[in-house]
Amino acid sequence: MDFWDWFWLMVWWFCFFAYLILLFQIIADLFRDPDLGGWAKAFWVVGLIVLPFLVALIYIVARGRGMAQRQLKDAVETKQATDEYIRATAGTSRSAASEIADAKALLDAGAITPDEFAHLKARALA
Repeated sequence: MDFWDWFWLMVWWFCFFAYLILLFQIIADLFRDPDLGGWAKAFWVVGLIVLPFLVALIYIVARGRGMAQRQLKDAVETKQATDEYIRATAGTSRSAASEIADAKALLDAGAITPDEFAHLKARALA
């Protein structure tokens, strides 16, 4: 094989993988769309099997805008869930000042001894 044979082989492989990515994006979007009925989803999937290139092109033209909106909505929801999880997880660790203040309140209430307060204070500052 000469250089151009390899070049065109790489171009075809690139196109094939790009098509596979597009195909998986279309299938994922089909099942992500709550407004589309079961028979319509089945129609699109059968069409992608029978005439894959033509149906993929028609799907992108006919439903491309909604596909982008659904992906954006999912990305925003995922980011919000991640941010909420991070806030909840980070909020569980307490600062040294708040631990010392809580220990001081316990000391003032007589629940702990001054030695225990000193131990809690040392642990909070460590």
